[in-house]
Amino acid sequence: MTIGLRQRITVPPVGIDATGYRRRTEFRKMIRSTLAPLFGHLPAFRIFACSTLMAQRSRKSRDAETTPGENSTDSDAKQDSAKGSKPKSESIKINPKVFNGDSQIEVDGIQVDLRNRYLAAFLAWLVPGAGHFYQGRHTKGTLFVISILSIWMLGFALGGFHVVYASWYPGDKRWHYVLQAGVGSAALPALVQGNRMRLATDHRGRTRSDYEPLWNGFMAPPHRPVVESEADEVAAWYARRGSGYEMGTWYTMIAGLLNFLVVYDAFGGPLAVPISGRKKRESESSETANNEGDASPKFANGV
Repeated sequence: MTIGLRQRITVPPVGIDATGYRRRTEFRKMIRSTLAPLFGHLPAFRIFACSTLMAQRSRKSRDAETTPGENSTDSDAKQDSAKGSKPKSESIKINPKVFNGDSQIEVDGIQVDLRNRYLAAFLAWLVPGAGHFYQGRHTKGTLFVISILSIWMLGFALGGFHVVYASWYPGDKRWHYVLQAGVGSAALPALVQGNRMRLATDHRGRTRSDYEPLWNGFMAPPHRPVVESEADEVAAWYARRGSGYEMGTWYTMIAGLLNFLVVYDAFGGPLAVPISGRKKRESESSETANNEGDASPKFANGV
């Protein structure tokens, strides 16, 4: 193609005038016919050329329609008005009328009496769901007591009924009990057994021979000393249950963590932000009532 192009350009020109130069029209025809085989078959080149020409024509037409002085001011004013007319998304805010006093809240048009918040929180920790029963929220109370205690009892059984015990002895610092005790009364026997074990431990850190745990060893700590490199009672529990001992420990810990959320719900009540989807309808009805001169409407429903 390069050789052909060179040949076509170097062909002796015909029709040269007296000055020795080809006429302008004939020169243009020659250049067009020479470059056509190179770029005529490229769609990208054609699209680029067409788009460039269209952009130039549209720019010229816009400049011709508007005067130079009014163009910038009018366009700025239109942009400002368009920005001001755009609806802004409303952010969810807690209405101060949600909390009426210390215990009364309104949730989706229903008055909820939390009664004594501190007592409800304590009951919710003592027995999962008991605080909600105290507040008259029976559906939630039933859900919590069944789900949380089921998880806790399942983990307790998987671990061979030995995964919940209170001990802070060197070599056996049972920090898991801090989370397991979140279920309240279900884990309190471990404190009694742990104190009994403490009294039955001599100055050498060994359990006395006359020690007998209560309730057939229910939630009782292992006999001391507990050393990782030696065979002790904890090693025997691991050998009997295998991975079930670890799974049972985690199940009881998760149940205790979940009950912390239940305690918070009993203390703070349901979520005090509107999520029922009726906020917009309530606000529209309140505006119409205010325009008609009626009394102020009731606070919109919340969660």
